[in-house]
Amino acid sequence: QVQLVESGGGLVQAGGSLRLSCAASGRTFSSYAMGWFRQAPGKEREFVASITWSGGSTYYADSVKGRFTISRDNAKNTVYLQMNSLKPEDTAVYYCATERGRVVTIKASHWGQGTQVTVSS
Repeated sequence: QVQLVESGGGLVQAGGSLRLSCAASGRTFSSYAMGWFRQAPGKEREFVASITWSGGSTYYADSVKGRFTISRDNAKNTVYLQMNSLKPEDTAVYYCATERGRVVTIKASHWGQGTQVTVSS
């Protein structure tokens, strides 16, 4: 059974940084993309970033390009999201997900429990 466990969320002032981690277990993740989504109160869950199994390709939402960086360590089955220059509109619950293929989509079969990120103005 696949398990994804996020960590690293918290409260930060605008302009600050946070690094989220997501540790995966329960299967071999070869050929599986990993990614991050977020959901703010009253809004739908939205794509943030995704990375291929090899780490050779990354994808970002326009709203986070240039500020967020996704990376992965396959030896640890862990994906990271480095978030810099945070804005109050980045406040949301951030979810890790994994899916077979190049990009993680909203239809991903495996999700973490989420970690809260709050950015104060």
